[in-house]
Amino acid sequence: MPCSTITISLAEHSAWCVLTSSPALQSQRLATTLMDATTDKDPLVQEQIYNALCYLGESEPEEILHSCDEYLRQHDKLAYPHRVIILKAMETVVRNNIASLDKSTAKVVIFLASSEMTKSKVIRDWQQAASSVLVAVGQRFINKVMEEVLTKFQPGILPHYFIVQTFANLSVSNVFGMVPFLNSILGTMLPMLGMAKQDHMKSVFCYALQHFSESIQEYLANLDKAPDPTVRKDTFSNEIFSAYEVLFNSWLQHREAKLRLAVVEAMGPMSYLMPSEKLEEQLPKLIPGILALYKKHAEAFYISKSLCQILEASVNIGSRSLDVQLDALLGTLHPQICAPADPFVPLTVKNHTEVLRCFTVLACSFPDRVLAFLLPKLESSNERTRVGTLLIMRQIINSAPSQMEIKKPFILSSMKLPLQDSNDKVKRAVVQVISAMAHHGYLEQPGGEAMMEYLVRQCALPSEQPKKQPLDADDLTSDSVQSISVNTLFLLSTTVDRMNNVLWPYLLEFVTPIQFTNALTPLCKSLMYLAMKKQEEGENASLIRYDLNGGYQPYPLCACKLGVVSSQPYAGDCRGAAALRLLSVLQYSVHPALEQLWSKRVPSLVEHIEEKCLCQKEWEEKLLLFLQETLAAVSDNTWICHFVTEMCRQLNCYNGFPLEKNFLYKCIGTTLGACVSKDLVQKQLQELLETARYHEEAEREGLASCFGICAINHLEETLAKLEDFVRSDVFKKSVGLFSIFKDRSDNEVEKIKSTLILCYGFVAVHAPKELVLSRIEADILKNIFQYFNTKDLTLKLCLIRSICMISQAIYDGGKCGDFVFSRKAELVAQMVEFIKAEPLDAMRTPVRQRAMVTCTYLVSVLEPHLSDPDRTELIDTCLASVLALPPDPGQERDGIGSDILYGDTLSALKDLLKSLLQRNLTPHGLQDMFAHLGPWIKSNKEQERQRAVEISAALLDFYLGKLNVSVSGRGTVVPFYNLGVLIALFSPRCSDSLASVRQHAVDCVYCLLYIQLCYEGFARDHTDEMVEGLKALKKGLEEPDFTVLFHTCHNIAMRVPPDQLMSLLLAMFEGLADPDKNCSRAATVMINSLLKERGSVLQEKVPDIMSIIHSKLQEVDEEHIRKAAQQTVYILASQHKSVVVSSLLGSALPFDSHTCAMWRSLAAEPTLTSQILEQLLEKVNRDVPYKESKCFLLGSGSERIATPLPLAATCALYEIMSAPESGAAVLGLYAPLFVTLLLRVSCTVGVQLPKSLQSRERRSSSLSPAPRSLHPCSCAVETLKVMLARGGSEAVTKAVGSAGGWDLMATRPGVGDVAPSARSAMARHAGPRLPLIVKNLVPTLSSVFDSQRITTTAFFAELLNSNVVNDLMLLETVMDNMTGRQKDPCLLVRMLALRGLGNISSGSPEKVRKHGAKLLASMVNGMDDKDDPHNLVALEAMSSLSKLLDHLEERDIQSMLLHIAIRIRPFFDSEQPDLRQSSIVLFGNLTKFSEEDCEAFFEQILNGLVTLLLHLQDPKPEVVKACKFALRMCGPNMGCEGLCDMFLNHLREDRSLHYGEFMNNVCKHLMQSYPEMLNRLISTNLFYFKSNWVDIRAAAPMFIGFLVLHVDEDHCQQVDLDQLISGESVPTARAAGELGLGVGAGAQPRDFGLPRLGTCRAPGSCSARG
Repeated sequence: MPCSTITISLAEHSAWCVLTSSPALQSQRLATTLMDATTDKDPLVQEQIYNALCYLGESEPEEILHSCDEYLRQHDKLAYPHRVIILKAMETVVRNNIASLDKSTAKVVIFLASSEMTKSKVIRDWQQAASSVLVAVGQRFINKVMEEVLTKFQPGILPHYFIVQTFANLSVSNVFGMVPFLNSILGTMLPMLGMAKQDHMKSVFCYALQHFSESIQEYLANLDKAPDPTVRKDTFSNEIFSAYEVLFNSWLQHREAKLRLAVVEAMGPMSYLMPSEKLEEQLPKLIPGILALYKKHAEAFYISKSLCQILEASVNIGSRSLDVQLDALLGTLHPQICAPADPFVPLTVKNHTEVLRCFTVLACSFPDRVLAFLLPKLESSNERTRVGTLLIMRQIINSAPSQMEIKKPFILSSMKLPLQDSNDKVKRAVVQVISAMAHHGYLEQPGGEAMMEYLVRQCALPSEQPKKQPLDADDLTSDSVQSISVNTLFLLSTTVDRMNNVLWPYLLEFVTPIQFTNALTPLCKSLMYLAMKKQEEGENASLIRYDLNGGYQPYPLCACKLGVVSSQPYAGDCRGAAALRLLSVLQYSVHPALEQLWSKRVPSLVEHIEEKCLCQKEWEEKLLLFLQETLAAVSDNTWICHFVTEMCRQLNCYNGFPLEKNFLYKCIGTTLGACVSKDLVQKQLQELLETARYHEEAEREGLASCFGICAINHLEETLAKLEDFVRSDVFKKSVGLFSIFKDRSDNEVEKIKSTLILCYGFVAVHAPKELVLSRIEADILKNIFQYFNTKDLTLKLCLIRSICMISQAIYDGGKCGDFVFSRKAELVAQMVEFIKAEPLDAMRTPVRQRAMVTCTYLVSVLEPHLSDPDRTELIDTCLASVLALPPDPGQERDGIGSDILYGDTLSALKDLLKSLLQRNLTPHGLQDMFAHLGPWIKSNKEQERQRAVEISAALLDFYLGKLNVSVSGRGTVVPFYNLGVLIALFSPRCSDSLASVRQHAVDCVYCLLYIQLCYEGFARDHTDEMVEGLKALKKGLEEPDFTVLFHTCHNIAMRVPPDQLMSLLLAMFEGLADPDKNCSRAATVMINSLLKERGSVLQEKVPDIMSIIHSKLQEVDEEHIRKAAQQTVYILASQHKSVVVSSLLGSALPFDSHTCAMWRSLAAEPTLTSQILEQLLEKVNRDVPYKESKCFLLGSGSERIATPLPLAATCALYEIMSAPESGAAVLGLYAPLFVTLLLRVSCTVGVQLPKSLQSRERRSSSLSPAPRSLHPCSCAVETLKVMLARGGSEAVTKAVGSAGGWDLMATRPGVGDVAPSARSAMARHAGPRLPLIVKNLVPTLSSVFDSQRITTTAFFAELLNSNVVNDLMLLETVMDNMTGRQKDPCLLVRMLALRGLGNISSGSPEKVRKHGAKLLASMVNGMDDKDDPHNLVALEAMSSLSKLLDHLEERDIQSMLLHIAIRIRPFFDSEQPDLRQSSIVLFGNLTKFSEEDCEAFFEQILNGLVTLLLHLQDPKPEVVKACKFALRMCGPNMGCEGLCDMFLNHLREDRSLHYGEFMNNVCKHLMQSYPEMLNRLISTNLFYFKSNWVDIRAAAPMFIGFLVLHVDEDHCQQVDLDQLISGESVPTARAAGELGLGVGAGAQPRDFGLPRLGTCRAPGSCSARG
């Protein structure tokens, strides 16, 4: 509701508060406020404003009216919709308070309304509202109103539209006050009629004339109450006639239809006031004029109404003109009635009424001519004509009784043809005519009986007729013919006294004929009422009485009919009660001896019907008992014999009423049982067999019932007659004893067999048990067994039913415990075959249901017991035949009641299973039953689950109800050992997606828990609060909260005894594969709840549980199952960590996806995850990483084979740490995880998988590629990688990955330094983690595995290369550990230790001076390493020393300088380029420290000078580069400025070198500065004549030649040239030697092609020149 609406609603309440506290002023203010709100456009707000104003007006009418007047005058331009609200409120206030209204207020209101009404010439809504205000005031202040309005009604001036309308309305609302003014008003108005040119003005004048005429008539009709009784009709006659002339002669001819209708409406009332002679004069023109309008207007009501008034006025003056107009009138009016009236258009119904009034006027004046016109119309072929005529006949019979009195025989005879009409509309009209005739004595005339019989026949029509499509207008207002006829018959019986003698006893004749059966209810009610009225009038003698002398009378037949139809008490509008009440009235007429019995019994039977407390079977039993008592009360064998004979004769009369006929057969059986004459019994049974209609099911049933009931007293005769029937030729299709059957078809013969079988069944069930038990196998089954081999459905059903009844007879016999049914198993097998033959796609027949009912009786208590195979087949067959049906099993079944059939079948199945369970009412028997039901309970089809759980609930409820817990000999209660299994079966179903399954499952659990309580020793009436809570939960299962359901499932699981816990869990695990996701979820909830609450006692079962979880994960591919299973693993691990870890580690490698998921589930909670990780680390570290295995294919070689446990633990670590949830735990164990995995990587390099795992990995990868490699090293690398990522070291992971470190680690074939990129990345990005890592790594330096010591040493070496060790104060610790590794047996460890110590120069250069002596000693020791065949340690020592020299104290170097120089000198000519380069570079660096001991170190420079110069021709560029560096460093110490400059200029790294020219210049400076060194230099060069490097061998002789060339003559004798030449054996050296000698003899170098000899290019140079 809008806010404004609420405001107005509150305003009403506020108004009341204000008015009760203060008077007028506040009311006016509030009214003004409300009127201000009328501008709101919301209609609801406007309505509430109007209501509020009216409410205020009830308390203070004067003030409110004044307020409205003032408001409207002040708001002259207020829009007209809002003015209307105020004016309407004023009208309401005036009408409700007119008696108390003050004259002054009235005058104000009148003036306002008059002003508002005439303010505009355009017709508006507010003007109508103002007119209504005037009319309301005029009810009391007519003179004041007229005084105001007449001022605006001046002669010669056409008045305002609403002035005329107000006059008209005033004349109606205040007749006595207004009529005295009318004469003058008419006098003024008449001249104005000619002035009216517009249609709306003409219409309002007609409107005024109509109302003026009506008010004058009312005034004249009530002159005794009028203020002026002298007023007469002729006072107005002339004026009215003058107006009439204008209207009729001018305006009636107007083309505007609305104006014509207004004229016609006015002319009707005006005709009463016209002068008689003028009216008579005008009728010849007036009536045809009016009749002609019917053709021009579809809506005829106003025409008919006016015509009726004109006719009445004409008759009133005794006009003779009507005689001439009669035919035209009848011909025009009759079609108006024949046209059906539409009930949804009220004017059409009113038109019918007015036309019928016209016929009444005419019939009263011209009865003969009207009947002569109407009666031939009854023979018309047009249905509407016949119906219309009958309606007119009813009208004139009712409205012109005196005129029609002498016409009664004529009218009755004319109704013969309509009585034969089959049209429903005509029938309804005829019934209405009969009703009218009854009220006016027509039915007492000869021919009246035909009318009554017709009425009863219509009562006997079916009460529910099929609807016609489509319905036309005729039917819309009419009830059914039968309904109208019933109401009419009862009305005539109860309200028309003159009909009593006509109807009684005439109506009794309609009780017995079968064709009037449907009319029995109204007949009985009418007869009952008439009889009671007769008795009240003291006319008992007039009731028909039993003829004591004449013997049997026909009224017992009437009684028989009434009794038979009462077998269906609610049919035919509950005819049972009516029939019995009539029967009570006729008691003496049937037999005098019945008066006392029936007076007592009949009311009781009627009470049963009214209370509807009995089913059909019980009701029929009551009626048959009533019949037995009646026969006993009569006790007249002759009467009984006649009675039964007549009943047999009546059988054929009930052929259309199968249910009644069926009951009649039972009545015949009951009466035959009471009959003393055995001959008559056999005769009647014979006739029944001969005349029965075997193709009708109800008849077969009835005949069998008759034989069964008869056998109660005549067993021998009944069995004998059936035996004769079996032996007859009826089944052989030949003429024999029963010749009536000779033309029967095969199908009919099967029906006869069916009836015979059914008869035997009914005989067995009804006959006395002490007599029939001995005859069952000898006489009854002998004749039944021969018909089992049949496919006929009817015969099959009858066989099943008959066997069922025979079994029931034995079951009820009392001696059944002693009776041995030898053919029981055979009968059960036959029933099973019948069930198997039924289709599973639909339930079309009741074979299943009846066969199961039969089996129920057969297996209940009859001996012998069924064998186990027979019992199993019976259960499985019955379950499959019902549970496997489609969702709507009866949808294809013909007929109705498919749902009922299915329900009966399901009930039969439940009863059968209960009877089987009853034979073994133990936990074992219960478990056996659910072994059959289990697969259906877990079916993936909803309907199968629903049915199975429903059956289960019924069985458990039955078991609980029958339970009697036994106690063993020792006094202990027998345990309910399978509670856990059954709870696991049903509790998850409480969460089933199907609501009905959920509800039945709750019932099952409810029963199971109470069964368990009984087995625990509780009393049967014990109440458990938790169990009872399930009933409350059941109410909300339509739209359940699954959280509540899962919690309930948890509570249920907690009730299972400890000894059944494992069986419950195992069964629950089976529930994980349930096709319904909700149930599987519930199973997971229960499993996890159980384990959480009670899992601590299951340690020994944990491996089994883990194995089951794994297998279920393999079976079920559902996300929620996987998550729940992971939760299960987590719960187990929280209670049994070691067992769970051991169990998972025992899983086959490589781990499949399910095992991996189980591992990842252990990452859910940080504390547990940390403990699991610690255990896995312990598994990795405790066992050796590999074992040596001899390789037979490679002789004496061996290979390393990974040990399984550390490998599995490594894989487990990977899976756990791959879960994001493990982050916190990994952070907590970062250091031990990193250290263990780093060492694991180092230990598994080159390690192979065991042969078994190699083949398994190949198989798994061929089937489905494994997510990652199982190779030990790759596995360790991946684990380390995921550990770093999960531990927050993503930067380390990325850095190693970008450097290709991960691939390098996984593929490096040999042992050694496996993770250089990882070490450097850790040093850069994992600083805060390093102290703990170092602490964990230190102990591994003493590991027995070289690879672990190597990895640790390499890691420390890399740390020393970073300043992080200094920042973290780890330098001394790491350095001390590295120094200690110099004696390690592993060469690589020693080498890496030296490298690490050398790295201090780059990581912590400021600390080198502090530890200089120690570092220098380590380097020297490294160069002196004795166990270094390949000088790798020395190489590392030299490289590291070169890096350290820049940071060492000179004093530390000086003491070792010569030693180092001498020690490294041999490496200048090493075969290993690295050694040559490192030693030469170190030598160059040592020259920095030679200043103080120049001569000593100068000697070392001279010793190495030749080598350095020759190695400028070294094949390795890096060695050449080192030589250039060393020579540049030595130059300043040579004491020769020219040589120093040459070294600095020509040996720059970025310049190429022309070796020959360079050597020429070098030798020149050498000989100039150090001529005494010639022989020493030559000797050194001679050593290189045999060098392995060709270029050096060539350079040495050239070196000698240049020396000789530039030596002066004084020193030349130092050289023995002949010796030099003869001593050369190498061709290249010899050539070079000759070259050198040639140069020495004065030749130039270029003459010998020196530029080609040794052009030395600096690295990266493109030029051949320096």
